[in-house]
Amino acid sequence: MRPNIRHLSPARRIACPAGSVVLAALLVLPASAVAQEFALYVSPPRLEASAKAGEPKRHVIEFHHVGRATGRFRLYTNDWTLKEGGTVDFSNELAPGSCRPWVALERRELTIAPNGRYRFRIEITPPAGTPARECRFAVMIEGLDTTRIAQGPFSFPVAGRIGVIAYVTVGDVAPKLVIGKSSLEKSGAGLVPMIEVSNQGDATGRLDGYVLGKDADGKEFELSPDSAPILPGVTRKIALIVTAEDGKPPPAIRYPLTVKGNLEWGKSREPLDLRFEP
Repeated sequence: MRPNIRHLSPARRIACPAGSVVLAALLVLPASAVAQEFALYVSPPRLEASAKAGEPKRHVIEFHHVGRATGRFRLYTNDWTLKEGGTVDFSNELAPGSCRPWVALERRELTIAPNGRYRFRIEITPPAGTPARECRFAVMIEGLDTTRIAQGPFSFPVAGRIGVIAYVTVGDVAPKLVIGKSSLEKSGAGLVPMIEVSNQGDATGRLDGYVLGKDADGKEFELSPDSAPILPGVTRKIALIVTAEDGKPPPAIRYPLTVKGNLEWGKSREPLDLRFEP
């Protein structure tokens, strides 16, 4: 039986106030934002789900308001684009082919008591006959209470905002990640081993797994790929990050570095046998 969703309203555009701060839950950290009155944790930090054409699929996002005063929030959807550096641009305008019209939100405004929790429902209904594809959108949670930030002789209002990124597959779609060139790139922490990864599939993918590295001194390291999303049709560089013990900085690498092991995405696995040298 179809659930009663008469109180759920279709997604619509809401203008974002000038000077708002965007805090996006895109990679691996828990979604959270704190701007004095705006103090909210969101779980899950991103939504990954599947749906069938013509059938509604309901999901829950849990909010935990840790502020000392009652929090007031506005909720709406956005389209988004992923920039080269991994940052996200959100847009109120409907993008070509946007699936936001498929999305219904439980409510548009929400009040949560101090240290209160709320289970917020969203429903995604791909229209009947929708061809296989990936639907991507963001659920935006914006504080209605602003605070003023001083900067020199000026002050300006700031409102906190979190974007929870959603990836919803409809039908038989999947990523197909292909590892290409490797390189060393400079960062604030020194040289970082990078691999070029292309997504030749029709759904977003992420690399996972661990590989073993050995440097010029014979020291061994465990490395894992950055979990940044790789969208269909996109090629991007992914860092191999040295695993560090809790509370300790990652060990220094003296190049050249050899790396061997297997990286994974979904049920697929690809061997890695590389050498990194300046």
